[in-house]
Amino acid sequence: MSEISLEAATALRPRMIAIDMDGTLVGLDGKISDRNLAALKAADQAGIEVVVATGRRHSYAMRLLHGLGLREENVLVSSNGAVMRTMGAKLLKRTLLSKPASEWLCGYLGEFRNALVITFDKVGADGEDSRGSLVVEELEYLQASIERWMAANEPYILHVTPIERSLEGEEPIQMMLCGTVERMRQAEALLLADPRVAAVGTVHADNTGVEIALSRTEYPARDLSIVDILPAGCSKGAALRQLAIDQGIRPEEILAIGDNWNDLSMLEMAGRAVLMENAPEDLKVFARERGWTIGGRHEDDAVAVAIEAVLASRTTEFVDAALSETL
Repeated sequence: MSEISLEAATALRPRMIAIDMDGTLVGLDGKISDRNLAALKAADQAGIEVVVATGRRHSYAMRLLHGLGLREENVLVSSNGAVMRTMGAKLLKRTLLSKPASEWLCGYLGEFRNALVITFDKVGADGEDSRGSLVVEELEYLQASIERWMAANEPYILHVTPIERSLEGEEPIQMMLCGTVERMRQAEALLLADPRVAAVGTVHADNTGVEIALSRTEYPARDLSIVDILPAGCSKGAALRQLAIDQGIRPEEILAIGDNWNDLSMLEMAGRAVLMENAPEDLKVFARERGWTIGGRHEDDAVAVAIEAVLASRTTEFVDAALSETL
């Protein structure tokens, strides 16, 4: 990447906007508001590449995005960066957890196996996936922790005992652990104690023996946390960086909007970062230390407010002032 002065960087209008879904683009009603949708379309029409980056798997994200009038060529980064497809379901990139690493994880997790979901990429040409894209060993704990998610995804869930049997065929794209904040922090600490596992960051290990990356999402008000277990090198930030390179876009030309720890890698790599007001408090402290903008809440169309501020300014030189007046 060529060197660029701070003055030049701050005068650049974003060429790409990357937006998280849950807690960011999606409101309390589980839908994308008319105002947020209009802002996405306006950015797209202005020639800005609009990318949705989510922890959801592709077909689950497309439940909300399908039929909204977004271009099929727009990129959807799903499973926290393990998969990139267009919204028209064209596969751009996919990274799999190796079978040895997956088998080791199932055994190593021990008492946390009842919180485990394994995800396989079974997306077809129509963008839909099938039963067996999600595999669990035990149902009771997960139904208590993420009841609505389990009900919404029932057509795709297979109950397999022992769960290792599900690994006899294809390799998964990710695993996830779901439960209370305290229990998931314990599970995360257990995993990070092994040198094969590292937390997601903007710089990923390559030849250091790390095989697995962890990405955490927390909802303190609901006492819910999700620990995503990904192939090493996978994150929203890594996927966004590769997409930007492919399109000749520099990091300083990217605006990223998110609300949780699993958004951290893309917020860090983007030239402009907006963190939602409904983010966890410790993440907001982290954001303020880095000089990121703290936006409004997802139920108040804060994504639209941020995009409208960008579009209203001829350059991003005036976006901070615009945001401070409107958020």
